[in-house]
Amino acid sequence: MGNFFGGLTGGIQREPRVGVFIDGPNVFREEFDVDLDDIREAAESEGRLSLKRLYLDDGAPPELIRAAEARGFEVVVTSGDVDVKLAVDVTETVVDDDIDTLVVVSRDTDFKPALEVANRRGVRTVALAPGEYGRSDALRNAAHDELTLE
Repeated sequence: MGNFFGGLTGGIQREPRVGVFIDGPNVFREEFDVDLDDIREAAESEGRLSLKRLYLDDGAPPELIRAAEARGFEVVVTSGDVDVKLAVDVTETVVDDDIDTLVVVSRDTDFKPALEVANRRGVRTVALAPGEYGRSDALRNAAHDELTLE
C-alpha cells in the first residue's frame, strides 16, 4: 500500500512516486490556456514523476499529441469516454501500488470516486485545476491538496 510520506527504503526516505493523469478534453480548452510544461512543473513539486499520462479523444489535434509525446507524456487516445478510461486507469494504478501521490488534472467531478479510492489506499491525492475559474469544488474537497495553474 502507498505511503503518505513516500515510505522508507533501507532507512532512507525516498522521493514520492507521482502519477499525473490529465483529462485532455476538459483541460485543453481556449478559456484555460494550459501548457504541458506548466502541468509537469506543478506535478513535479509533489515528487518524482513516475507516470505522466494525457488522455484524449479520437478528435484530438495531431500537434497536441506530438507536443505531449515530445515532453515525455504517454498519450492515451480513446474513441470512447475519456473520463471512464482515465478513472479506470487511475484506480488500477492505485490498486497496483504504482504511485505514492496521484495528481489529477481536470475540472470534472467524475473523478471524485477515483480520488476517494486513492485516499482509502493511502495514496496522497492532489487536484490540479486548469485555472482559478476551472476549479471543481468536489475534486478539491476529495483531494488532500489542490494546485491551480496560473
